[in-house]
Amino acid sequence: MADRGKDPERSVPSRKHSWRRQPAPPPSPPAPTPPSATAQTSPGPVRHDHRSIVESALYRDGRRVSSPDTLAETFRWLRETRDGMAWIGLHRPSEAELLSLAEEFDLHPLAVEDALEAHQRPKLERYGETLFVVLRAARYLDAPEEVDFGELHVFIGRDFLITVRHGAAPDLSAVRRRMEETPELLALGPEAVLYAILDAVVDGYVPVVSGVQNDIDEIETEVFRGDPEVSRRIYELSREIVEFQRATRPLVGMLHGLMAGFAKYGTDEELQRYLRDVADHVTHTSERVDGFRQALTEILTVNATLVTQQQNAEMRALAEAGFEQNEEIKKISSWAAILFAPTLVGTIYGMNFEVMPELSWSFGYPFAIGLMGMVCVSLYVIFKRRGWL
Repeated sequence: MADRGKDPERSVPSRKHSWRRQPAPPPSPPAPTPPSATAQTSPGPVRHDHRSIVESALYRDGRRVSSPDTLAETFRWLRETRDGMAWIGLHRPSEAELLSLAEEFDLHPLAVEDALEAHQRPKLERYGETLFVVLRAARYLDAPEEVDFGELHVFIGRDFLITVRHGAAPDLSAVRRRMEETPELLALGPEAVLYAILDAVVDGYVPVVSGVQNDIDEIETEVFRGDPEVSRRIYELSREIVEFQRATRPLVGMLHGLMAGFAKYGTDEELQRYLRDVADHVTHTSERVDGFRQALTEILTVNATLVTQQQNAEMRALAEAGFEQNEEIKKISSWAAILFAPTLVGTIYGMNFEVMPELSWSFGYPFAIGLMGMVCVSLYVIFKRRGWL
């Protein structure tokens, strides 16, 4: 945009502070020059890097009239047309491309910064006559059973609409086909395209809601089946639902804000009906998501209770096993003590000493046997009374 003064076709003043484009003056005929000089001095056409431009189209009365390859061609056509509309779709644009659009369409620097950095919350803001909308789209991935979120930034002006997409969702090509198949709706202008984008984002939530509901049903089954990995799955799904809630809940306020401005901005009555329908769907989806979070909280509580009960049962089983083991040890210890007494007596009388009082006593042997029996019976009675035997 720095060479506006050098290019006669781009010498029209910038659109800053003026929302009605002035028709470009007819270019003056160039002075004749020799073919050789032209070949040596004529610069090639200025080309813009448009790798991030998914699709750019120009519309008049709801019908596509042109599909320019570069932003410069789009700008030139809009300057020359009073009743046209440009719809520019970008995917992760470069800073140079977005700044070029900002200069041409007088986009607010804060909105441009948000579109470049992404990771914004859903919101709707007005900067003069430009509406800036941030949406969080979602899609359910069947294979990993998880929710993938995308981010979409939309700039809406009097005769232009710019979409900046970060992520795979939503599929704006389907939105464009739908609008081009209904030119009477597309003829209503950029607000109609915004409705179609909102409707596509909200409709994209439906399979996500179904997928999350199916995951919750599976988690409930796993909880009561005692699957040890269910806690991790509950945590991961809870994070997805929180993210889903952040995507859907602000939409309710955003659409009510749009509906509050119907009279002020002269929104078409048919378009008002469409937007109210989208608002109803968003409210329903938001309520479902809130219900999912509550259900997961209750499931987590039930799972914690079941885990605690299982742990208590295991601890009780361990305690009972320990008690039984202690009883066995008591029995073994008791019998070992009983058997130790005659062993002790027999060991003493088995010593090889010549001088022992009992060796020459005629009652020595009966006395030793009786002593062994008396000690064993005494120990047996003591252990029996204590419940060890």
